[in-house]
Amino acid sequence: MKDLIEEFKAFIARGNVIDLAVAVILGIAFGAVITSFSDDILMAIIGAIVGEPNFNDLTLDIGDGVVRYGAFLTAVVNFLLIALALFFVIKAINVFIRRGTAAPTDEVRLLTEIRDELRSR
Repeated sequence: MKDLIEEFKAFIARGNVIDLAVAVILGIAFGAVITSFSDDILMAIIGAIVGEPNFNDLTLDIGDGVVRYGAFLTAVVNFLLIALALFFVIKAINVFIRRGTAAPTDEVRLLTEIRDELRSR
């Protein structure tokens, strides 16, 4: 039993598990911000233009059932906003990565050649 507990501690302490947990928590918080922006600001503006104060109230009655297509529209808008925000975040990260991997200078190339030549001897 003690070995199992030690193995579990080692598993939890690994960096990628902790990074994943942090990413999930940040993702949930980010989703809440986007949902609030969509519901409280964007959809209210669109609703004011279209005439409906809230898309969640848009329904279609079919017999005894109710199709809440307004809630679906809100979810689609939320998804598109999250996808757009993630696109810009990843685009910014890629710019930083490209800047960090600039071509080596002439001095670095020369020193690398000297090092390689010394290794081959």
